[in-house]
Amino acid sequence: MMNLMLLAQTAKKIPARGTDEWETFFNSDSWPNWVLTKAGSFNFSNFERDEWLYLGSYYGLRATFVLVLMILAWAISSWAAALVRTGLNRVKFDETLTKFISKLVRWMILLLTGLTCLSYFGVETTSFAAVLGAAGFAIGLAFQGTLSNFAAGAMLLIFRPYKVGDIVNVAGSVGKVYEIELFTTAIDTFDNRRFIIPNSEIFGSVIENISHHPVRRIEVEVGTSYNADIDQTREVLERAIATVDLSANDPEPAVVLSGLGASSVDWSVRIWARGENFGDAKQALIRAVKVELDRAGIEIPFPQMDVHTDPTAA
Repeated sequence: MMNLMLLAQTAKKIPARGTDEWETFFNSDSWPNWVLTKAGSFNFSNFERDEWLYLGSYYGLRATFVLVLMILAWAISSWAAALVRTGLNRVKFDETLTKFISKLVRWMILLLTGLTCLSYFGVETTSFAAVLGAAGFAIGLAFQGTLSNFAAGAMLLIFRPYKVGDIVNVAGSVGKVYEIELFTTAIDTFDNRRFIIPNSEIFGSVIENISHHPVRRIEVEVGTSYNADIDQTREVLERAIATVDLSANDPEPAVVLSGLGASSVDWSVRIWARGENFGDAKQALIRAVKVELDRAGIEIPFPQMDVHTDPTAA
């Protein structure tokens, strides 16, 4: 406060700006020493009424503005930190990182407010901005992979290509989604293994949501002997479909003649079943096809090897 008073009193002794005395005063090399000498010779008893008014009007309003700005920044930073903390807790983000990020947001707001106040009093803040920019750039390079996972996790949570409980095929892994976080996705395989996959690998590749639709098609490929009658084989396979209780009527099941192989007539037996019954319905269909073909005496060809011996060989 004392320094501000001395500066105010010193400012009253400086020539008016734009006059010849002002140009001569500041073009000389001795003006800094003059200001220091004058400031050092002042004391409180030398202050006049207009000097006190000048000091109060010039610095008092600015100090009041800065005080109000800091109070608002303190309240806003606390509100923003609480908002970030609530949002991250809602998506089950890591508790340690949640506290760190919320505090980082608060102190960043306070820091920017402090720099604004300094610039309002004429303090040069360009160097501070340069340091902050360099630090932000270095942090961004250091956490490049982490930030890409964060961005991918945010996109997955926004667009929701899958949700917890879905059966998916992502990043070469098939399983049930256990948890979706901002950085990783946890998947449990059918043999009870857990994969923790970075979100950037998932969002940057093809995502197959196997259980997205409530009804799925089951397809069983089977080959029959060329000696078997085609029409009879179709009737037998349709009878096998009719024995599967878990088969859905809509869409309708089908028996498709898919091709003529090297040693068999190839068929595709197709039914539809609800997602929760998919595994049981597929097992039932495979069993029904085998049972009905055996009952009808229709052979399912399999590779065979004929070995011929040379009787003249020693």
